[in-house]
Amino acid sequence: MANAFHYSIGRKLIQAVSGAFLIVFLLLHVTINLFSVIDSFTGKFGAVADDDTLFSHGDGLFKLGCDFMSTSFIDIMVPILALGFLVHIVYGCIISYKNVKARGGLKRYESKSVAAADSWSSKNMFVLGIVILGLLFFHLSHYWAKMQMPELFGVGNFENDPYKLLTVTFGSWWMLLIYLVWFVAIWLHLCHGFWSMFQTVGWNNQVWFKRLKVIGVVVATLICLGFAAVAVNAFVQANFIS
Repeated sequence: MANAFHYSIGRKLIQAVSGAFLIVFLLLHVTINLFSVIDSFTGKFGAVADDDTLFSHGDGLFKLGCDFMSTSFIDIMVPILALGFLVHIVYGCIISYKNVKARGGLKRYESKSVAAADSWSSKNMFVLGIVILGLLFFHLSHYWAKMQMPELFGVGNFENDPYKLLTVTFGSWWMLLIYLVWFVAIWLHLCHGFWSMFQTVGWNNQVWFKRLKVIGVVVATLICLGFAAVAVNAFVQANFIS
């Protein structure tokens, strides 16, 4: 038992648990971001109080959501989230390497296994992970580095207006396109990762296997359509309304 996590099932279990943790974070993140879309319909888009205190009267819903992300509880969760990402990335690399090695190199997907034959995304989870990781750093430089990093580490200039960050980031069509491509990559990664996560913990009978695939597509679609709606709305606000 002490060496259980050195074997395939142990590595996949760690990958599944860290993946579940990240899905929960994505659901929270997209919910708060969608507040900016709601603000557009209520006339509160861009509503930021003059003071820097949290939860100021007159702030838009999205600003209040960002204030929640600046609370002490979230500050404690940041290193845990970072660790979750790191674990997911490291074990993803290990699992991909082991799969390549076990299946005879780059021709590994000639296998007739269910996972290999399921979809394009199941065959390219590592590639999708690299794309997502690369654009994640790009994304962090636009938001986390300007809102949370200055507060946590005293590095950089703090931006108190999240609406401004949205419109500046998504104001250019090419930036919007880059992010939309990123959301598609996340969607593909989630569609396979969701049911694979449950399969790892034993929910792989014929009935639930099919259901989890459908649920996975629904969850991935809701998350990525939500992020896409936020990006497109910010583009519209920056170019046609503001």
